[in-house]
Amino acid sequence: MSFSVFGYGSLVNIATLPPYQAVQRASVKGWRRAWRASSATPLGGVCALSVVEDPDAEIDGVVVTFDDATWPTIAAREHRYDPLDLVHEGETITIWRASAGFDHFGDAAHPIHLTYVDCTLQGFLKEFGEAGVARFMATTDGWHVPIIDDRATPRYPRAQQLSNDERKLVDRMLNGVDARVRKAEDGALP
Repeated sequence: MSFSVFGYGSLVNIATLPPYQAVQRASVKGWRRAWRASSATPLGGVCALSVVEDPDAEIDGVVVTFDDATWPTIAAREHRYDPLDLVHEGETITIWRASAGFDHFGDAAHPIHLTYVDCTLQGFLKEFGEAGVARFMATTDGWHVPIIDDRATPRYPRAQQLSNDERKLVDRMLNGVDARVRKAEDGALP
């Protein structure tokens, strides 16, 4: 047996998935992304992506089909989220939304890690091209949340190597939404 998940953030980057997963580009209506999955980690506070309902919105992502035996691994990866059923092309799939205790925008104590943004946008670039990255930026709320530049010492557990062109694209896209990126002092995070 298997289950399918709609990935709208780092799951879009297939380099973060176990090998040989079935992945299909998709879009879903009625949702927007938002930087509102805030929590504490052993390395300090962090903010990740979630989704919020919006009847007028549509977001790109991927449908990833996993073997049932993978559920504990995916549930552990998404431990701050609740699984919700979503009907996509006649099939019931899972979309993960931040659990009530974590569902709030990040702040100075819960910044976004730049390596998480890097990983996510690299996935969108590979799956949807530069136009897909632009759609990601436009359909994601919360660019006011501080972003900490952890590229020198990645804190995001699934950080990926970006080419110079990919880094420039990420930086340009963040500038386009007036994101506040600050350097980590000596690699330290709040």
